[in-house]
Parts: sequence; structure tokens; C-alpha cells
Amino acid sequence: MSGGELGEFLRARRAQRPPEDAGVVYSGRRKVTGLRREEVAVLAGVNADYYTRLEQGRESNPSPQVLDALCRALDLDPDMREHLYRLARTAPETAPAPVPQTVSPELRQLMDGCPNTPAFVLNRILDVLACNALADALFSPFQPADNLARMTFLDPAGRHFHARWNWTAQATVANLRSAAGYDPNDPALLHLVAELRDGSEDFRALWSSHQVRGKTREPKHLVHPDVGALTLTYQAFDVRSAPGQQLIIYHAEPATPSAHALALALLSALHASPHQSSSV
Repeated sequence: MSGGELGEFLRARRAQRPPEDAGVVYSGRRKVTGLRREEVAVLAGVNADYYTRLEQGRESNPSPQVLDALCRALDLDPDMREHLYRLARTAPETAPAPVPQTVSPELRQLMDGCPNTPAFVLNRILDVLACNALADALFSPFQPADNLARMTFLDPAGRHFHARWNWTAQATVANLRSAAGYDPNDPALLHLVAELRDGSEDFRALWSSHQVRGKTREPKHLVHPDVGALTLTYQAFDVRSAPGQQLIIYHAEPATPSAHALALALLSALHASPHQSSSV
């Protein structure tokens, strides 16, 4: 891991930490909205020159004790704390294991065995690796439905499909930042980020904020052109046999308009053609 990514993350989080929230007392006009380097160093109990070297990439092996102190000083939540530790590579350096890009037949059978709820498999950079029939129907407005980040930022259908587009955009970028902590030099990740930065001003602004977040439990508010508004909860399951893959299952509360809309979508999908779980 290069010191550059670690330093960029620290600088971004420092800039977004209000001094009053950190208990920093100051008078007069400040040139920065967030904390100064010296203030972070004092809060973390480390030497100011040492912290400066961390931000500048001249020091890239902080101890777990220093990392814990920085987490407290910058008020990092659990996702960001985990990301900081990955960036610092406190464990012995190992080559990141590649994430399998194919979905096992057994997992496909499991997905197809859930005909009344959308189920699909993602890798860390949000590529859609496989879908069951209802997930295909749900994502039918996208051409193609190949990657959740591309679908959100580059496909015109994204802004209509996601009723809370701004929230979805922020969560999507935070998920990709989390992926960068595992392997920032992954060619597929670098290519995807370059494509999104070239194609979306919104993505460029969000990417520079260095927000980090894994999957949340907040409901999805979607608008499908064929069946209307949908409010869906979801669960994300790590695929133990394929580290880096996640099985995502959406769910509508029984006897709700969203459940009825999903039933209509399934009927439409089955009427269109017999289905076996697809790879996108």
C-alpha cells in the first residue's frame, strides 16, 4: 500500500472534522474548516512532525496504538476505522487474493430457489455477477445491468430508478472506497474509477471526500417504470466459498404495495421467457 492513499484519507477526514466537535478551543478566524495537523497530533497524543509525515506519505507504518489514537481523534466510525487499518497494512504484507468472477452452480440454484424475491451476487467493486429472474426484472431499466456504480452514475435510468438518488450515490461511492482498502491497485477498480470520474462530475466530487461505508440496512426506495414505486429491505451475505463476493437479497413486506409490485414484475419476467440465473 502506498503512503499516498493513507495520507489522502487522513487529510480528507481531518478536513471534515469540525474543531468544535473535537473539543478544540480557538479564537479568531480560521483558515481551514476542519482540524489543523497540529490539532490532530495533540488529540491523538503523537508528535506533530510524525503526523505530518503520515499525511505526506513519508511514514507509512503506524503502530496499532497510533491508529487507535487517530481513530479517536478523527472520530472514525467502525467502517472508516477498518478502512484505515487496511490502508496502513498493520498485518504482514500479503498479496490480495483475487475475487472470483464466476458464481458457483450451487449458489445459482439457491438464488433460483427464491423466486419471490430479487437475489443477485456482487463483487467488491459492485460488478453484478449473477441475478435470479426477479433481480433481472428489477434491473431491466438498465442497459446493461453490469455494475451498480455505472448504473447509478452513468446510466440515465439511474436517476429515475433511485428515488433517493443523492443518498444512493453517496453510499455507492463509500462502498467503492471500502473496496479500495482491500486492493487499491486492482486494475478493474482503477479502470472503473477512471471511467466514473471521466463520466460524472457528481462522482468526482464524492470520490474526493473519502467517505467509507460498507453495506447498510437502510431500505431501498426505487421506482420501476413498469410496476411503480418499491420500498425494499435487504440482507447482504458474504459468500464463504468465494471471498469478496456478496449475495444480496431484497425483500418487500408481505401484503404491501411493494410486494404486489414485485409479484407483477415476476409475472412479467416469466411471461417474457423461461429463466435461469443470469451472469451479467
